[in-house]
Amino acid sequence: MLKKVRRVLVGKPLKNEALNEQRMGVLWGLPILSSDAISSVAYAGQEVLMVLIPVIGLGAYKQLSVISVIVIGLLFLLMVSYRQIINSYPNGGGAFVVAKENLGVVAGITAGAALSVDYILTVAVSISSGVEQFTTAFKVFKPYSVLICFILILLLMVVNLRGVRESSRIFGIPAYCFIIGIVVMIIVGIARIKGGYVPPQPENIPDIVKPLSLLIFLRAFSNGCTALTGVEAVSNAVPNFKTPSTKYAKRVLLLLSIIILILFGGSSVLANLYHVNPHGNAMLVMIAGEIFGHGFMYYYITASTFVILVLAANTAYSGFPMLISIMAKDGYAPRQLSMRGDRLSYDNGIIMLSVTAMLLIIIFKARVTSLISLYAIGVFLSFTLAQSGMLVKWLRTRDAGWKLKAVFNGAGALVTSIVVVIIAFTKFIGGAWLVVISLPILIFMITKVKKHYNAVMRQLRLKPEEISAFNINKATYTNRVIVPIESINRSSLRALRYARTISENVVAFSVAIDDESAKKIKEKYDSLNTDIPLITKYSPFRRVVDPLLKFIESAEYDYEDGDMITVILPQFAVKKWWHRILHNNTRYYIERELLKHKHIVVSVMPLQLRDDDYVLNNPKYD
Repeated sequence: MLKKVRRVLVGKPLKNEALNEQRMGVLWGLPILSSDAISSVAYAGQEVLMVLIPVIGLGAYKQLSVISVIVIGLLFLLMVSYRQIINSYPNGGGAFVVAKENLGVVAGITAGAALSVDYILTVAVSISSGVEQFTTAFKVFKPYSVLICFILILLLMVVNLRGVRESSRIFGIPAYCFIIGIVVMIIVGIARIKGGYVPPQPENIPDIVKPLSLLIFLRAFSNGCTALTGVEAVSNAVPNFKTPSTKYAKRVLLLLSIIILILFGGSSVLANLYHVNPHGNAMLVMIAGEIFGHGFMYYYITASTFVILVLAANTAYSGFPMLISIMAKDGYAPRQLSMRGDRLSYDNGIIMLSVTAMLLIIIFKARVTSLISLYAIGVFLSFTLAQSGMLVKWLRTRDAGWKLKAVFNGAGALVTSIVVVIIAFTKFIGGAWLVVISLPILIFMITKVKKHYNAVMRQLRLKPEEISAFNINKATYTNRVIVPIESINRSSLRALRYARTISENVVAFSVAIDDESAKKIKEKYDSLNTDIPLITKYSPFRRVVDPLLKFIESAEYDYEDGDMITVILPQFAVKKWWHRILHNNTRYYIERELLKHKHIVVSVMPLQLRDDDYVLNNPKYD
């Protein structure tokens, strides 16, 4: 049943050869990898004003312009820097690979952990902000914000499980619709003011004559920096582009920067002209109401903003699985995260991202202002490590044009490191402390994963002399076989019959919880035509594994070096998934405990059962 549902939702599996068909060009790569940065237009300026308006009133709009110019300057610097990363590291991984190769393992792990946290927050913030835009226009849905967020994340997860090509087709057009809508609004909004329209001054914003403190300005600036999240996604996902991947990736990065310049700069200009107060409401939707009234374009802007904010989360669905798969291949994350699924997407990474984002939305009740405090610190930390790594690379390799490249990366490292300190300081009490604390914990967990994989590799590795000296045909083990049986039935008899084919030294073993059950199984066993002995052990505490292990380690079944003990577990396989719940599944507990012992081999002897209706209606089973 579950397989059928999965096929309907996700689609049929794709062959490895279809991987090239799943790669993106510029047309569809731009909306897939840029929707996070583009969508930040919907909340970055809004969050700046929410900090400034209560303090300096109408003066907040002029400060928004100043902050917008600084943010756009940062954008240009990052664009140039990340073009260099794309050229130097075409296999993806972005800050993680750059920092690990040039600054060391700890720096690489830190960059990877910081970016992972940022991607998870991208989903939580984007979805929550999109729902906020929607509930601003349709207030009746406000109480259901968390539920709507959940539904949207599940939809994103399913679409991304269908593969990159499917998601690009579904998400591409809405992204372009948003860009066109905001550009039209900017043009019409400015034209109306030039034509003599005077927007009404909001009554709830006082004209305060008061100097702006540095701390408040820095808090507002840190909120505005969220407009730059998503810039790194292109460098992380270079392998997702068609060949030549670096060429397409650089084009997308350039177009992304131009679009942010126009949209973020233009929306800041509109905020200055129309003076809307976004407290508790969405700034873009309010500006659209001032410019277009409550006609078609108002609802077009509302709908497209809602959709782009939901799709912004899709940048994380492209970047996070790719990043975590690269980390997993290097042994810094569970190996399962490096495996492609049926549709050639990194399924485990997609599911992990969805579940974690849902937990954040539950904790913070889908409040954008609460989530935004956690945002941006991770991505700017990764910016700093990436730029620092590139600076070290140019100083070490001294390739052609290295001096100019070093200047750009050095400036990028300096500026983004200052921004990291600003964000951490100004947002620490508001929630950034959670990221500051969680990052070291995540880094510690990553190092433990790597340590485990290294330990496993060293234990399994064979030296060349061991390989050449190994004779696989030489019999070095004496095989003793134990068949635990709960009752005398088809499943246990099949296991006993198989045991005799692999060894002459076979014993049946049964655990009895009372005298009556011990007597019953002995009487049935004695009726069998077999010379395999039955050992019955009484278990007053109703345990199964402990008596079996004690029997294996006892003097009557002594283990000698070079001997192996094979435990064959009879197991019947039921037809329906829910049938498993109706059985005690003791086999799993026995197997788990036995596998802790190096001289014990665990083998499962299956017996496939038929469908219930077939058996109950067939005289053969009477």
